[in-house]
Order: sequence, then C-alpha cells, then structure tokens
Amino acid sequence: MRSLLLISALLISVTLFSQSKKPSQSPDPFRTQIDARVKAEIERLSVVGGGKLGVTAIHVESGKIFSQYGSDPFPMASTYKVPIAIQLLTRVDSGKLSLDQMVEITRADLHPGSGMIADRFNWPGNIRPGIAMSVRALMELMLLISDNSATDICLRLAGGPASVNACMKRLGVNGIRVDRPTAILIADLLGVQWPSNKPWLNSTFDSLANLISAEDAKMFEKKFDDDIRDTSTPDAMADLLLKLYTKPILKEPSRLLLLDIMRRCESGLARLKGLLPQGTEVAHKTGTIGIASNDVGIITLPGDAGHLVVAAFVKASTKEIPDRERAIAEVARLLYDHFVLFHEVPKVQVGLQGK
Repeated sequence: MRSLLLISALLISVTLFSQSKKPSQSPDPFRTQIDARVKAEIERLSVVGGGKLGVTAIHVESGKIFSQYGSDPFPMASTYKVPIAIQLLTRVDSGKLSLDQMVEITRADLHPGSGMIADRFNWPGNIRPGIAMSVRALMELMLLISDNSATDICLRLAGGPASVNACMKRLGVNGIRVDRPTAILIADLLGVQWPSNKPWLNSTFDSLANLISAEDAKMFEKKFDDDIRDTSTPDAMADLLLKLYTKPILKEPSRLLLLDIMRRCESGLARLKGLLPQGTEVAHKTGTIGIASNDVGIITLPGDAGHLVVAAFVKASTKEIPDRERAIAEVARLLYDHFVLFHEVPKVQVGLQGK
C-alpha cells in the first residue's frame, strides 16, 4: 500500500517521453525534471526487484514512449515464445503448416522445465504409442502455460531459430534473437553438457544436473545471465507487440488467435496484472529463468484511454521471484495510472485492433 501511495504521488509530476518532440527544440527545465523523476522511480523499482529493470512502454493511440534501459539486451526466458509463435503462424498463413495438423510426440520431445506434456506422458520405459497433438494445441500450451516441450516442437515446426530471426528481420524488429530450444537453454543455465549424439531423456538430464555443485551452479547462472543469446531489448519486444496489435504482420485469423491466447495466459498473474484493477484485460506472456523474470504484453485501458504496450524485464536479480514480480507490477500500475488519469488520447483511428 505504501508503494502504491508513492506511485500515486509521483504520477502528478510524471510525463512520458514523446516521439513527437523535435531534437532542435530547447530543453524544457520542467520536462527534464519530470523525466528525472520517472527515471528515479524506475531505479527505485530496480531495487525492489533486486536487479536491473528494463522497461519500454508505448501508448498505442498517441505514440507516447517511455524507455528505461530500452536498448540493453535482457534474457527473454519464455517471452521468446511470442516471436516463435509469430513465425509459426507465418508458416500457417503461407500454407506450409495447418493449425489442425497432428504432430506425433516422441520420448525425445519430453523436455525439462515448465508445462504438462513431459509430466503427463513420461511413463517408464517409453512413451505410449499413438500420442499426437495438433499444431494449435501445441501453440496454446506453449503460450498459456509456457510448456517447454510444446515450445521446442513449435520452434522446430517454425523452421528453427534461424527462421524466427529471419522473420524478425523481415518485420523490421531489431534487437530480438532466438538461438536455442528451451532444453538447451536450461542445460546451459545449469551447466549440463548434453551429448549431441544422444536423444534427449529427462532422467539422464536430471542425473547430470544433480552432479553440478552449488558453487558451479551460481557461476553458470551468472554466465547465462550475461549471454547475448536468446535476448531481447525492451524496445524491440515492445516494437514487436505494437506491430502485432496495429499492423497486418499476420493474416487476421492468425493475429486474432494469437492475441486471444495471450489474453488467456495463465502464468505470471502477479506481474503486469498484479496491481491493475480487477478485470483489466492484458494480452501477455511471461518468462522466468535463473535470476531473470519478465512480462510483456498489451494492456487495455478503461474507457477511451486507449491501449498500452509494456515490455518489462528484470535481470541479474539477487532477490526471489516474488520481489521481481512486484517490481514489474508496480511499473505496470505507474504507467496505467498515468494514462488513465492524466493523458488525453487523440481521436485517431489506430490500425488493426483484435478483440
């Protein structure tokens, strides 16, 4: 409650950066002071989260932008499932895949981490024959509950990391890179050396992970957090979400499907949604790995206040996940209150809007 009161007090003097401000204009001392207050509040929330907090927010209807560490790379964790989904749906739109296409699940597809496929299908001996799931079901599991086994199958169906990166380049999104499936991400985080010539088996992975000492685990965790692979800048992720919401980067049925699934995301309810009024619509995707926690999404503001794209990343945190989540939630509420209470939305038509 105390932090919310502080945020409310700060809102009186908060004005976000505008895309429309011309570089040739003389600096406004009051605006400089306001921007310093925003920066100070984000820095305070970095202390709450125990690490570096990167935030980019774009008010869709006005184009107003706030960016803190927006050009710095952060581990995407499971937020990288959004660009994977976009490339997957691009292949659906081109006719190379069908959402109804059934995909066989093999024992090698049962990967560690979040989700339910590995837990449900990991019987002793071998996976039961006849297990198959549709492309749509796999994508829903990837985004709704962040299932890692489903994600690695979706990444394969999307054409692999190179195809996802080519898609981002084609869309003009600079600063997102996808390099590894989740299985290898987790192996690298834990320092597990997986033999490339052997099929993936969770039981073998667990036995190798148990051999890593606590001291080495900390070393590998820090190394992972500094790795440039599978990272995004807050600016790039916000740009991708803005394009998804306002541009025809996918055919309309695919675009609406993706936004609908993201609205139904079941993870990270204490992050972007954590301090927003009950019932606020947020289409989002969370991510957590090691000492990094994230949430990225599109917030629907009440009345005619518009929509807010927010990409919030915490890395190198020395605190537990609930503290990182609190920092993200407070940022979301700060931005929400600003645009609901103090910002006049121009009466303009904003591209595409999925509902």
